Amino acid sequence: MKYFPYITIILIILLASASIYGLWELKKMNESYSALSTTYQNTLNLHDTERASTTATLSLRDATVADLADRLQLTEEELSDTESTLRTEKNRNDEFEDRINTIAGTVGNLDKLSKTDKELLQKYSKVYFLNEHYVPEALKEVSDEWKYSEEKSRQLHSKVMPFFEDMLEDAKDDGIDLWVVSAFRSFDTQAQLKGAYSVTYGSGANTFSADQGFSEHQLGTTVDFTTSGINGGLDGFQNTAAYEWMLDNADKYGFVLSYPKNNSYYVFEPWHWRFVGTKLAQALDRANASFYDWDQRKIDEYLINIFD
Repeated sequence: MKYFPYITIILIILLASASIYGLWELKKMNESYSALSTTYQNTLNLHDTERASTTATLSLRDATVADLADRLQLTEEELSDTESTLRTEKNRNDEFEDRINTIAGTVGNLDKLSKTDKELLQKYSKVYFLNEHYVPEALKEVSDEWKYSEEKSRQLHSKVMPFFEDMLEDAKDDGIDLWVVSAFRSFDTQAQLKGAYSVTYGSGANTFSADQGFSEHQLGTTVDFTTSGINGGLDGFQNTAAYEWMLDNADKYGFVLSYPKNNSYYVFEPWHWRFVGTKLAQALDRANASFYDWDQRKIDEYLINIFD
Protein backbone atom coordinates (compact mmCIF):
# COMPACT_ATOMS: atom_id res chain seq x y z
CA MET A 1 0.00 0.00 0.00
CA LYS A 2 3.06 2.11 0.35
CA TYR A 3 2.99 2.73 -3.44
CA PHE A 4 -0.65 3.67 -3.66
CA PRO A 5 -0.09 7.41 -3.40
CA TYR A 6 2.40 7.23 -6.24
CA ILE A 7 0.08 5.23 -8.30
CA THR A 8 -2.69 7.77 -7.66
CA ILE A 9 -0.44 10.62 -8.66
CA ILE A 10 0.60 8.82 -11.84
CA LEU A 11 -3.05 8.14 -12.67
CA ILE A 12 -3.92 11.78 -12.04
CA ILE A 13 -1.03 12.86 -14.27
CA LEU A 14 -2.16 10.42 -16.93
CA LEU A 15 -5.72 11.62 -16.72
CA ALA A 16 -4.62 15.26 -16.88
CA SER A 17 -2.40 14.48 -19.86
CA ALA A 18 -5.25 12.68 -21.55
CA SER A 19 -7.56 15.60 -20.91
CA ILE A 20 -5.00 18.07 -22.18
CA TYR A 21 -4.40 15.90 -25.27
CA GLY A 22 -8.15 15.59 -25.82
CA LEU A 23 -8.59 19.31 -25.50
CA TRP A 24 -5.70 19.84 -27.93
CA GLU A 25 -7.21 17.40 -30.44
CA LEU A 26 -10.61 19.01 -30.00
CA LYS A 27 -9.04 22.40 -30.67
CA LYS A 28 -7.39 21.04 -33.82
CA MET A 29 -10.68 19.54 -34.91
CA ASN A 30 -12.42 22.87 -34.31
CA GLU A 31 -9.74 24.67 -36.25
CA SER A 32 -10.04 22.12 -39.13
CA TYR A 33 -13.83 22.41 -39.04
CA SER A 34 -13.57 26.19 -39.07
CA ALA A 35 -11.18 26.02 -42.03
CA LEU A 36 -13.47 23.59 -43.85
CA SER A 37 -16.46 25.78 -43.10
CA THR A 38 -14.61 28.80 -44.42
CA THR A 39 -13.56 26.89 -47.52
CA TYR A 40 -17.09 25.60 -48.04
CA GLN A 41 -18.53 29.05 -47.57
CA ASN A 42 -15.96 30.49 -49.94
CA THR A 43 -16.83 27.76 -52.43
CA LEU A 44 -20.52 28.53 -52.02
CA ASN A 45 -19.82 32.24 -52.42
CA LEU A 46 -17.74 31.56 -55.54
CA HIS A 47 -20.48 29.35 -56.97
CA ASP A 48 -23.07 32.01 -56.25
CA THR A 49 -20.83 34.59 -57.87
CA GLU A 50 -20.30 32.38 -60.91
CA ARG A 51 -24.02 31.59 -61.05
CA ALA A 52 -24.85 35.28 -60.81
CA SER A 53 -22.28 35.99 -63.51
CA THR A 54 -23.73 33.22 -65.68
CA THR A 55 -27.23 34.50 -65.05
CA ALA A 56 -26.12 38.01 -65.98
CA THR A 57 -24.40 36.65 -69.10
CA LEU A 58 -27.51 34.73 -70.07
CA SER A 59 -29.64 37.77 -69.41
CA LEU A 60 -27.29 39.88 -71.56
CA ARG A 61 -27.41 37.20 -74.24
CA ASP A 62 -31.20 37.10 -74.16
CA ALA A 63 -31.31 40.88 -74.29
CA THR A 64 -28.85 40.88 -77.20
CA VAL A 65 -30.85 38.21 -79.02
CA ALA A 66 -34.05 40.15 -78.42
CA ASP A 67 -32.39 43.34 -79.63
CA LEU A 68 -31.04 41.58 -82.72
CA ALA A 69 -34.48 40.07 -83.36
CA ASP A 70 -36.03 43.53 -83.13
CA ARG A 71 -33.38 44.91 -85.46
CA LEU A 72 -33.89 42.00 -87.86
CA GLN A 73 -37.63 42.58 -87.81
CA LEU A 74 -37.04 46.25 -88.48
CA THR A 75 -34.56 45.37 -91.24
CA GLU A 76 -37.04 42.96 -92.82
CA GLU A 77 -39.76 45.60 -92.69
CA GLU A 78 -37.41 48.18 -94.15
CA LEU A 79 -36.34 45.68 -96.82
CA SER A 80 -39.97 44.93 -97.61
CA ASP A 81 -40.72 48.64 -97.81
CA THR A 82 -37.65 49.15 -99.99
CA GLU A 83 -38.64 46.28 -102.27
CA SER A 84 -42.16 47.68 -102.52
CA THR A 85 -40.76 51.12 -103.32
CA LEU A 86 -38.38 49.67 -105.91
CA ARG A 87 -41.19 47.60 -107.43
CA THR A 88 -43.37 50.68 -107.64
CA GLU A 89 -40.55 52.64 -109.24
CA LYS A 90 -39.84 49.78 -111.64
CA ASN A 91 -43.49 49.66 -112.65
CA ARG A 92 -43.43 53.41 -113.19
CA ASN A 93 -40.25 53.12 -115.23
CA ASP A 94 -41.71 50.24 -117.25
CA GLU A 95 -44.88 52.24 -117.85
CA PHE A 96 -42.81 55.26 -118.83
CA GLU A 97 -40.69 53.09 -121.14
CA ASP A 98 -43.84 51.66 -122.71
CA ARG A 99 -45.10 55.18 -123.28
CA ILE A 100 -41.78 56.21 -124.79
CA ASN A 101 -41.79 53.10 -127.01
CA THR A 102 -45.38 53.78 -127.99
CA ILE A 103 -44.53 57.37 -128.83
CA ALA A 104 -41.39 56.26 -130.67
CA GLY A 105 -43.42 53.61 -132.51
CA THR A 106 -46.06 56.15 -133.38
CA VAL A 107 -43.44 58.62 -134.57
CA GLY A 108 -41.75 55.80 -136.50
CA ASN A 109 -45.04 54.77 -138.07
CA LEU A 110 -45.88 58.35 -138.95
CA ASP A 111 -42.46 58.76 -140.48
CA LYS A 112 -42.86 55.50 -142.38
CA LEU A 113 -46.30 56.50 -143.59
CA SER A 114 -45.05 59.91 -144.65
CA LYS A 115 -42.53 58.16 -146.89
CA THR A 116 -45.06 55.71 -148.34
CA ASP A 117 -47.00 56.63 -151.46
CA LYS A 118 -50.60 57.00 -150.28
CA GLU A 119 -51.91 56.26 -153.77
CA LEU A 120 -50.72 52.65 -153.76
CA LEU A 121 -53.80 51.19 -152.06
CA GLN A 122 -56.47 53.50 -153.44
CA LYS A 123 -59.36 52.12 -155.49
CA TYR A 124 -58.67 53.62 -158.89
CA SER A 125 -61.12 51.65 -161.01
CA LYS A 126 -63.86 54.26 -161.53
CA VAL A 127 -63.49 55.40 -157.91
CA TYR A 128 -60.37 57.52 -157.36
CA PHE A 129 -58.57 59.58 -159.98
CA LEU A 130 -54.82 59.77 -160.68
CA ASN A 131 -53.88 62.99 -162.44
CA GLU A 132 -51.71 63.20 -165.51
CA HIS A 133 -48.64 64.14 -163.47
CA TYR A 134 -48.62 61.08 -161.27
CA VAL A 135 -45.65 58.74 -161.76
CA PRO A 136 -44.46 56.12 -159.23
CA GLU A 137 -41.52 57.23 -157.07
CA ALA A 138 -39.18 54.79 -158.84
CA LEU A 139 -39.65 52.44 -161.77
CA LYS A 140 -37.47 49.51 -162.72
CA GLU A 141 -37.29 47.62 -166.00
CA VAL A 142 -38.59 44.05 -165.88
CA SER A 143 -35.92 41.50 -166.75
CA ASP A 144 -36.16 40.11 -170.29
CA GLU A 145 -36.58 36.67 -168.74
CA TRP A 146 -40.04 37.65 -167.55
CA LYS A 147 -41.22 39.54 -170.64
CA TYR A 148 -43.24 37.91 -173.42
CA SER A 149 -41.78 40.39 -175.91
CA GLU A 150 -38.20 41.13 -174.91
CA GLU A 151 -37.91 44.11 -177.25
CA LYS A 152 -40.68 46.03 -175.45
CA SER A 153 -40.13 48.07 -172.32
CA ARG A 154 -42.01 46.80 -169.28
CA GLN A 155 -41.57 48.64 -165.99
CA LEU A 156 -42.69 48.05 -162.41
CA HIS A 157 -42.46 49.98 -159.15
CA SER A 158 -38.93 49.32 -157.87
CA LYS A 159 -40.16 48.24 -154.41
CA VAL A 160 -42.58 45.73 -155.96
CA MET A 161 -39.87 44.13 -158.09
CA PRO A 162 -38.39 41.82 -155.38
CA PHE A 163 -41.83 40.34 -154.63
CA PHE A 164 -42.58 40.02 -158.35
CA GLU A 165 -39.30 38.28 -159.15
CA ASP A 166 -39.62 35.87 -156.21
CA MET A 167 -43.11 34.93 -157.40
CA LEU A 168 -42.09 34.26 -160.99
CA GLU A 169 -38.98 32.33 -159.97
CA ASP A 170 -41.04 30.10 -157.67
CA ALA A 171 -43.63 29.61 -160.39
CA LYS A 172 -40.88 28.62 -162.80
CA ASP A 173 -39.55 26.12 -160.23
CA ASP A 174 -43.06 24.62 -160.19
CA GLY A 175 -43.05 24.31 -163.99
CA ILE A 176 -45.31 27.34 -164.56
CA ASP A 177 -44.62 29.88 -167.30
CA LEU A 178 -45.59 33.47 -166.48
CA TRP A 179 -44.68 36.35 -168.78
CA VAL A 180 -45.51 40.04 -168.59
CA VAL A 181 -47.45 41.57 -171.46
CA SER A 182 -48.29 44.84 -169.72
CA ALA A 183 -47.08 46.63 -166.57
CA PHE A 184 -46.74 50.38 -165.86
CA ARG A 185 -48.73 52.62 -168.17
CA SER A 186 -48.57 56.39 -167.94
CA PHE A 187 -51.62 58.65 -167.99
CA ASP A 188 -50.99 59.50 -171.66
CA THR A 189 -50.40 55.89 -172.68
CA GLN A 190 -53.66 54.87 -171.03
CA ALA A 191 -55.47 57.70 -172.83
CA GLN A 192 -54.15 56.50 -176.20
CA LEU A 193 -55.04 52.89 -175.43
CA LYS A 194 -58.55 53.76 -174.29
CA GLY A 195 -59.00 55.93 -177.37
CA ALA A 196 -58.04 53.07 -179.65
CA TYR A 197 -60.39 50.68 -177.87
CA SER A 198 -63.21 53.22 -178.04
CA VAL A 199 -62.77 53.56 -181.81
CA THR A 200 -63.00 49.81 -182.19
CA TYR A 201 -65.54 48.87 -179.54
CA GLY A 202 -67.37 52.12 -178.87
CA SER A 203 -68.92 52.34 -175.41
CA GLY A 204 -68.24 48.64 -175.01
CA ALA A 205 -64.63 49.56 -174.29
CA ASN A 206 -65.75 50.80 -170.87
CA THR A 207 -66.40 47.22 -169.79
CA PHE A 208 -62.76 46.19 -170.04
CA SER A 209 -60.62 49.33 -170.29
CA ALA A 210 -60.20 52.13 -167.75
CA ASP A 211 -60.15 55.78 -168.67
CA GLN A 212 -56.88 57.61 -168.15
CA GLY A 213 -56.40 58.43 -164.47
CA PHE A 214 -58.46 55.42 -163.37
CA SER A 215 -56.12 52.64 -164.39
CA GLU A 216 -54.27 50.56 -161.79
CA HIS A 217 -51.42 50.26 -164.28
CA GLN A 218 -50.49 53.91 -163.69
CA LEU A 219 -49.46 52.94 -160.13
CA GLY A 220 -46.68 50.71 -161.47
CA THR A 221 -47.85 47.90 -159.18
CA THR A 222 -50.07 46.01 -161.63
CA VAL A 223 -49.20 43.35 -164.19
CA ASP A 224 -51.05 41.61 -167.01
CA PHE A 225 -49.76 38.06 -167.49
CA THR A 226 -49.79 35.59 -170.31
CA THR A 227 -48.54 32.03 -170.34
CA SER A 228 -47.67 29.21 -172.69
CA GLY A 229 -50.45 27.83 -174.88
CA ILE A 230 -52.34 31.10 -175.57
CA ASN A 231 -49.87 32.70 -178.02
CA GLY A 232 -49.01 35.66 -175.79
CA GLY A 233 -52.61 36.70 -175.51
CA LEU A 234 -54.91 37.25 -172.53
CA ASP A 235 -58.05 35.36 -173.53
CA GLY A 236 -58.07 31.86 -172.16
CA PHE A 237 -55.69 32.62 -169.29
CA GLN A 238 -58.35 31.41 -166.86
CA ASN A 239 -58.10 27.92 -168.35
CA THR A 240 -54.38 27.54 -167.76
CA ALA A 241 -52.23 26.03 -165.04
CA ALA A 242 -50.66 29.47 -164.62
CA TYR A 243 -53.99 30.95 -163.52
CA GLU A 244 -54.58 28.13 -161.03
CA TRP A 245 -51.07 28.61 -159.66
CA MET A 246 -51.70 32.33 -159.22
CA LEU A 247 -54.98 31.69 -157.40
CA ASP A 248 -53.18 29.36 -155.00
CA ASN A 249 -49.99 31.34 -154.47
CA ALA A 250 -50.16 35.01 -155.52
CA ASP A 251 -51.20 36.27 -152.08
CA LYS A 252 -47.96 34.92 -150.57
CA TYR A 253 -46.11 37.47 -152.68
CA GLY A 254 -48.58 40.33 -152.15
CA PHE A 255 -50.56 40.08 -155.40
CA VAL A 256 -54.34 39.95 -155.75
CA LEU A 257 -56.74 39.45 -158.65
CA SER A 258 -58.29 42.89 -159.16
CA TYR A 259 -61.30 41.88 -161.23
CA PRO A 260 -62.62 38.41 -160.42
CA LYS A 261 -65.86 37.04 -161.80
CA ASN A 262 -68.96 39.13 -161.10
CA ASN A 263 -67.04 42.22 -159.95
CA SER A 264 -68.73 45.63 -160.18
CA TYR A 265 -66.17 47.38 -162.33
CA TYR A 266 -65.01 45.47 -165.39
CA VAL A 267 -65.34 42.11 -167.09
CA PHE A 268 -63.56 39.18 -165.51
CA GLU A 269 -59.81 39.73 -166.03
CA PRO A 270 -57.94 36.59 -164.86
CA TRP A 271 -54.64 37.97 -166.21
CA HIS A 272 -54.74 41.26 -164.26
CA TRP A 273 -52.90 41.13 -160.89
CA ARG A 274 -52.15 44.02 -158.57
CA PHE A 275 -49.56 44.19 -155.79
CA VAL A 276 -51.07 45.29 -152.44
CA GLY A 277 -48.53 43.82 -149.98
CA THR A 278 -48.44 40.39 -148.42
CA LYS A 279 -50.36 41.30 -145.26
CA LEU A 280 -53.36 42.70 -147.13
CA ALA A 281 -53.27 40.05 -149.87
CA GLN A 282 -53.28 37.22 -147.33
CA ALA A 283 -55.97 38.90 -145.24
CA LEU A 284 -58.18 39.14 -148.33
CA ASP A 285 -57.46 35.52 -149.18
CA ARG A 286 -58.41 34.35 -145.67
CA ALA A 287 -61.64 36.37 -145.89
CA ASN A 288 -62.33 35.02 -149.40
CA ALA A 289 -62.74 38.65 -150.45
CA SER A 290 -61.46 40.74 -153.32
CA PHE A 291 -59.67 44.07 -153.03
CA TYR A 292 -62.69 46.11 -154.11
CA ASP A 293 -64.99 44.35 -151.62
CA TRP A 294 -63.42 46.08 -148.64
CA ASP A 295 -63.99 49.64 -147.43
CA GLN A 296 -61.18 52.04 -148.30
CA ARG A 297 -60.56 52.91 -144.66
CA LYS A 298 -60.02 49.25 -143.84
CA ILE A 299 -57.63 48.87 -146.76
CA ASP A 300 -55.67 51.96 -145.72
CA GLU A 301 -54.72 50.26 -142.44
CA TYR A 302 -52.37 48.04 -144.44
CA LEU A 303 -50.55 50.85 -146.25
CA ILE A 304 -47.82 51.06 -143.62
CA ASN A 305 -46.90 47.41 -144.19
CA ILE A 306 -47.24 47.28 -147.96
CA PHE A 307 -43.54 46.61 -148.59
CA ASP A 308 -42.80 44.61 -145.42
